[in-house]
Amino acid sequence: MARFFLALTLIVFGTLSLAQESETPAPEVVPEPAMTLERLASIIKIIDEDAQMRGATIQFTVQDIPVMVVADPRADRMRAMVPIRSADSLDAAELMRLMQANFDTALDARYAVAQGRLWGVFIHPLSPLEQDQFLSAIAQTVNVARTYGQTYSGGAQVFGGGDSNGIYQNLLDELRKGQAL
Repeated sequence: MARFFLALTLIVFGTLSLAQESETPAPEVVPEPAMTLERLASIIKIIDEDAQMRGATIQFTVQDIPVMVVADPRADRMRAMVPIRSADSLDAAELMRLMQANFDTALDARYAVAQGRLWGVFIHPLSPLEQDQFLSAIAQTVNVARTYGQTYSGGAQVFGGGDSNGIYQNLLDELRKGQAL
């Protein structure tokens, strides 16, 4: 038994010293500039060149699904929203299912009710939002609208061997086209 621990100690410390000797400095990570309404608009214009900006609201379309992004630079907040349906006839069982999805399958997007409508939403502080986070947020928000009444999924992580991960990844890849990551 003592030989085992001695051998294990030699392996561990030998591996550590080799790792220390062969370490190369990590590449310097250049932080992205702070997200602004103008930067959001430029990212969105690459996604949909027909996007319309009215004040702090930008409306555009992703795969035939209308998306609205509202930013408030003074409050340092942004919200991406996709209308899903009228909320008038949502019953208790459906509302319970939406809350369950918000806990496990909707991921960073959420189901929400406002102004008599059911929405897919993503809410985040504006300035620290990174471009790839934003693109993922749009993909997830579109997916919660698309999967409403079925899997109620944001799509980024689904356990099992189904097709959902591939569908999400295809949408995220499409959104990334033309973006300067």
